[in-house]
Amino acid sequence: MPTYVYRREDGTTFEIEQRITDPPLTHCPTTGQRVERIITGSAGLIFKGSGFYLTDYARKGSNGSSGSKTRSEAATSESKND
Repeated sequence: MPTYVYRREDGTTFEIEQRITDPPLTHCPTTGQRVERIITGSAGLIFKGSGFYLTDYARKGSNGSSGSKTRSEAATSESKND
């Protein structure tokens, strides 16, 4: 669930997790003050874990290539055969 930031009437802010389909809050659940949702520029993408490594992907062929020829390799081999 996304986390939204709200600002109270006194200027303080708080965060709350809500579903995207939930309507925005109009009052603070703890103090009862009127609130407005603040648009933040936080990152929408978070990477978790240790990362990606070359060994995470299977290699085809002995030299590490995928086994399929690129267009330039195919064109070169066709011109040599002519």
